[in-house]
Amino acid sequence: MRVLVTGATGLIGSALVARLIERGDAVVAIARRTARAARSMPTPQWVEVDIAGATNPEDWRPHLAGVDAVVNCAGVLQDSAADSTRGVHVGGGGALFAACERAGIRRAIQVSAIGVDRASPTAFSRTKLEADTALMQSGLDWVILRPSVVLGPAAYGGSALFRGLAVLPWLPVLPETGSLQIVQLDDLVASILFFLAPNAPSRVALDIAGPERLSFAEIVSRYRAWLGWPEPRLVPLPRWAARPVFALGDVAGWLGWRSPLRSTARREIIRGAVGDPAPWTAITGIVPKSFAAALAVRPASVQERWFAGLYLLKPVIFVGLAVFWALTGLLSLGPSYRLGAELMRAAGAGALSGPSVIVGGLLDVAVGIGIASRRSSRRALQAGLALSGFYLVAGTVLLPRLWIEPLGPMLKTVPIMLLMVVALAILEDR
Repeated sequence: MRVLVTGATGLIGSALVARLIERGDAVVAIARRTARAARSMPTPQWVEVDIAGATNPEDWRPHLAGVDAVVNCAGVLQDSAADSTRGVHVGGGGALFAACERAGIRRAIQVSAIGVDRASPTAFSRTKLEADTALMQSGLDWVILRPSVVLGPAAYGGSALFRGLAVLPWLPVLPETGSLQIVQLDDLVASILFFLAPNAPSRVALDIAGPERLSFAEIVSRYRAWLGWPEPRLVPLPRWAARPVFALGDVAGWLGWRSPLRSTARREIIRGAVGDPAPWTAITGIVPKSFAAALAVRPASVQERWFAGLYLLKPVIFVGLAVFWALTGLLSLGPSYRLGAELMRAAGAGALSGPSVIVGGLLDVAVGIGIASRRSSRRALQAGLALSGFYLVAGTVLLPRLWIEPLGPMLKTVPIMLLMVVALAILEDR
């Protein structure tokens, strides 16, 4: 069987691609960026497509040659400078399914979201529902799966947030959180494989939900116990204190960082993610695993504890580095300009003393701005390392006494460089 999978580098898509390859199917794997995935999993045919821009059925025609079925796992939580919920869910997804009809491909599976048919408080859920409705009105043999919050061995988005919060001995409890019937990634992937069979039922829309209703705090507490740490102390977070957290997540989103704590997540958490798994089980025979059962067969390892410990430190590190570099540059251009110029004259820069301080300050500000943006953060960190190395070498040659200054201006550069190396190591988010 030849299957086209969109969102093939995401949590659900990558797990599905791996299972399809394992059972011997051919896979056309669609994602916005594929270079790293192609190196780690070379068997599929990887194709780079910006789904939000592929809104014409003809955009999809070259990728559908020989394809027997399509699974749409692509999704965007919230609109930002780089992401469009309508573009991905309605425009690109709708064009893909229209192209399937033209190409004579019958089987189409849409991975939607639980509850969108009952309440649509966000652009995410509204566009998911619009895409579901359009697919149901098509002539395809469609299947719509609406999973609750999906958890599995991989950590991304909400599943990563649960692990990160599990580190905290004092757990902030968000106000107005609904119940969650979390579902295991393996159960969702098994369901997709079931419906890919040529004789499988079609024209069905199913909630994919776990067997128990849990609160947000209960899920985090169970992860904390799984990681081997004692029960956390719950600290209710007032609504006025919670809103700025999600607002900062929105800002991070517009800078290209996919924070799971954004205003869309807040409204979706208030609604909750619950449903009736009985029709799903009746059709597929899949009995959803409980959260406890899923954790019991997968003991926590040291890399899980490392990841959990670093997850919430990551934004602190990047914000700290961005602010450090920007402020360093602004100080050089402002109140510290005279002192910097004097140091450069002492080093023998002469008439270039003032201009060199200005150039250095502008470069520092540029590095800080670059680190703040996800698109340029890697290059900015590398530039910051190179610039720091240059400062160390130049300072050692021209003003070696700076190594023994009481405040250690040269020595303090070394831990900053080490922190930038750490930032580069934890930069990737999927």
